[in-house]
Amino acid sequence: MKKIWSNKRIEKRGTYHMMSYEEFVEKAEKDEEWAPGWEAIDEVFDHLYPNQQPKHFATNMTARAMFGGNEYLDGYSIYTSANGYQHIVTYGMTNLYFEKDKYGQEWNRWGYEMTMKLPVEDVQDCMWALDVLSNMARYTYTTNRFFEPYQLIGNKGQPIKLHTDTAITALLTIADTEAHGVDTVYGRTDFIQLVGITQPEYEMLSNNVPRIKEFVEILRKKYPNLETDLNRTESIVF
Repeated sequence: MKKIWSNKRIEKRGTYHMMSYEEFVEKAEKDEEWAPGWEAIDEVFDHLYPNQQPKHFATNMTARAMFGGNEYLDGYSIYTSANGYQHIVTYGMTNLYFEKDKYGQEWNRWGYEMTMKLPVEDVQDCMWALDVLSNMARYTYTTNRFFEPYQLIGNKGQPIKLHTDTAITALLTIADTEAHGVDTVYGRTDFIQLVGITQPEYEMLSNNVPRIKEFVEILRKKYPNLETDLNRTESIVF
């Protein structure tokens, strides 16, 4: 996928209880399964979806990059929003588990996890999006290029969901409209939402990057939380 870059980080929002290094190590020694980075992500989404048990999908352990595979994420959780969509979040763009030498950094590894919102009822209709998120993670880890809000990601005009005729062929990135970032023991963790757009939209914005924010606000009139609707056919072109 072709990517158009910006050079600004996300505005910092939200806070996370910070503990001293000594407290950090002591807690890990008392609980060998403690995963502070994972816990921070869960706290954000538990606040958005109280008392909801998400559907979680773990990646195959042997396929993960640490074991020589090409999978760079540990998993995904999918929450059902009362606003009519499934809210997907990744685990693996940030440090998830206990690592002494990662304490107190400015950014938690890449500094964000990725999200998508799909206006579907069946979680199984989200599986294609997990593949997209996996590809985006692989791109970042293998090229050392991270995503920021208001970037474009092209797909050579091909449907973003393989073997379909959807008009959605590309992506743009924004700060998640609901999941606000937190400061963790490993540094800042934000949430970058991928939003599907049509080919005419991608081509227009590629030639006019400063107007991406304006485009986003127009799209929000129909999709307030910037859901990726594979059934959308009409393009916003100005």
